[in-house]
Amino acid sequence: MYSFFLLLLFCHVSSTVKHSLKYYITACSGLQDLSEFIVVGKVDDVEVIHCDSTNKIFEPKQDWGGQLYENDGGLFEESRQHCFVTQPYFFKAAINSLKQTNQSEAVHVLQGVLGCELDETTARLSGFVVFGYNGEDFLAFNVMTMMWIALKPQAAVAKQRWDEETARIQYTERLIKQICPKWLKLYVEYGKSSLMRTDPPSVFLLQKTPSSAVSCHATGFYPDRALMFWSKDGEEIHEGVEHGEILPNHDGTFQMSVDLNVSSAEDWRRYHCVFQFEGAEDRIITELDKRRIRTNWMEPDNSLPVITTVVVVVVALVVMATAGGYMVHRKRKRNAEDSTELPEATNLTAETNTAH
Repeated sequence: MYSFFLLLLFCHVSSTVKHSLKYYITACSGLQDLSEFIVVGKVDDVEVIHCDSTNKIFEPKQDWGGQLYENDGGLFEESRQHCFVTQPYFFKAAINSLKQTNQSEAVHVLQGVLGCELDETTARLSGFVVFGYNGEDFLAFNVMTMMWIALKPQAAVAKQRWDEETARIQYTERLIKQICPKWLKLYVEYGKSSLMRTDPPSVFLLQKTPSSAVSCHATGFYPDRALMFWSKDGEEIHEGVEHGEILPNHDGTFQMSVDLNVSSAEDWRRYHCVFQFEGAEDRIITELDKRRIRTNWMEPDNSLPVITTVVVVVVALVVMATAGGYMVHRKRKRNAEDSTELPEATNLTAETNTAH
């Protein structure tokens, strides 16, 4: 029997709440169509700020982010200064350093991800800084040793130079230990009603054809810290299961799927799709039921050959009837013509006999 259990998703008593602030930075040289310095800031993977130093753009992407800046004009100016002046200065200096290392390249693109994470349960803060150069991993910052780590052999020279730049070391340390935690706490405070919300998903069973896998699809959930799996008799299974990625929806929510190969499934009632937010005890459980599967596949219509045969026979009869009618009409017309010409021939014969 089909069962769909919607358990209480809003009781997160034992959950661990974590928040993160990440800055995605792109600095480049040699590309005319791309700004020299761009920053996108995200809190819990939700975009909150966009900065373009070349075009002098600095704008909040969330209403509560704009409210934060409206309530404190000093914070707004501090952020603009940091985005338009301080960070571009250090990143341009970094690119100039890389140009000396790799003079054969005409285009130089330096990408960085720097940020911090806060565990509200333990109040523990952690930071990270990673750089990529021309599309490849390049350098990472070791917070414990306050030194750079070369992520590939070609980065060894740059690591040595950056380790010797005291100002860069101090600035990076201040970013991940002071600036980032400060802004993360402010963003969480102002955006708590949005960031801390929990939206349960709508769950569907989908299948392309009877021989293909059954996909358990969850959509419309928030946050993206969730997991989904197939179980048999209450135990998670891995054989014949394929997990999809968590993908964003246009409205800020997320979607994900997990497929089950049902070709070897015995009793379908023993299988269930399970959705659960990370750290939560409650789950949404959907039983595998053939009657609830959505599909575009249709059963072949076996009556089609019979219908086709009937249509062909009917058409043939119509053609034959039409042809027969036409022949009868021609015959009647010819007889009528012959009967009309016969008296004239008789009269001609009579006239000939009289003459003689």
